[in-house]
Amino acid sequence: MGEVGPGMTNRTRTKSEEKLQSSNARVPHEKPPFTLSDLKKAVPPHCFERSLIRSFYHVFHDLAILSFLYYVAATYIPLLPQYYRVVAWPLYWICQGCVQLGILVIGHECGHHAFSDYQWVDDTVGFFLHSSQLIPFFSWKFSHRRHHSNTGSIESDEVFPPKYKYEMVWYAKYLSNPIGRFFTLVGALLVGWPMYLLFNANGRSYDRFASHYYPQSPIFNNRERLQILVSDVGIGLAYYILYRITVEKGFVWLVCVYGMPYLILNALLITITFLQHTHPTLPRYDVSEWDWLKGALSTVDRDFGILNKVFHNITDTHLVHHLFSTMSHYHAKEATNVLRPILGEYYRFDSTPFIVALWREVGKCIYVESDESSKTKGVFWYNNEL
Repeated sequence: MGEVGPGMTNRTRTKSEEKLQSSNARVPHEKPPFTLSDLKKAVPPHCFERSLIRSFYHVFHDLAILSFLYYVAATYIPLLPQYYRVVAWPLYWICQGCVQLGILVIGHECGHHAFSDYQWVDDTVGFFLHSSQLIPFFSWKFSHRRHHSNTGSIESDEVFPPKYKYEMVWYAKYLSNPIGRFFTLVGALLVGWPMYLLFNANGRSYDRFASHYYPQSPIFNNRERLQILVSDVGIGLAYYILYRITVEKGFVWLVCVYGMPYLILNALLITITFLQHTHPTLPRYDVSEWDWLKGALSTVDRDFGILNKVFHNITDTHLVHHLFSTMSHYHAKEATNVLRPILGEYYRFDSTPFIVALWREVGKCIYVESDESSKTKGVFWYNNEL
């Protein structure tokens, strides 16, 4: 579990963590009693070291599993009786989609310069990994970094910015019941990710058309626009390769071995991202109250069980990732264990099964409003009373 803070026993720390995990109390919104420098000093120095060999090990490890799953599916599933194939294909899709999410996490680390000490290596590896998953590497790299720079800000956060009550559409109340919530989730999990990349759906509001594929999009500045074109070329090459596979193997084959795992990958990405930043106990800030550290602390670590390991712990170490985004994933668990007693009530961990948590948060976290009785009007909390 890592080191124990001064004057804190293992037994005391365990009780404290259990209280934090089960607590429905709001995360404090006041300025924390520690600084980012304090937190960095508490983390062992080796946690900030990036190993080229270790990072590439995880790339080849995941690619080997992906290749093995493909080989088994392509070779043996077609030989099974029809009633076995109905079960075998979905199992392959789920397993392959989960491994693909792990590969996406590594590409995402490349965008944060957390893969190695060499920027050109990170950009090259990230470009090929993300392009293979139809993700424009440089486009998402830039917008995702801005998300890290503005986490928790109602006005400026790039992903899942909360709405005020007056901004809710008239039919929102019909989507809060179980049936409406179900169809909202299905739509978000199926097309939420490509809609975000294409049209910035559920992203930060801009005054003109915004897209991760459009070099002139307001998401990017002038120095970044050429790299957006490079991202588009990568996506174009990926689609051409998929086209050639379709010509050779057929469209149904492509859907079975690539298309369905791709949908699972998209659904997992939306689920994880939403749950990392949406919780009834997390504050959101307007410009009068927001600062970078308070925003970074407005995240929640989740438990995805055995998938935590498959996903390279992006699920249960996300707060540390926001504090130190250039830290490689293989150090994040150790850093989290060290920082938990220091963070205290500013750390939120929710062990609710992620499917249950997703259903709950979609129903509870509809819009944000400030407490009428509070003197601090720039701090907002989720509400669902439409």
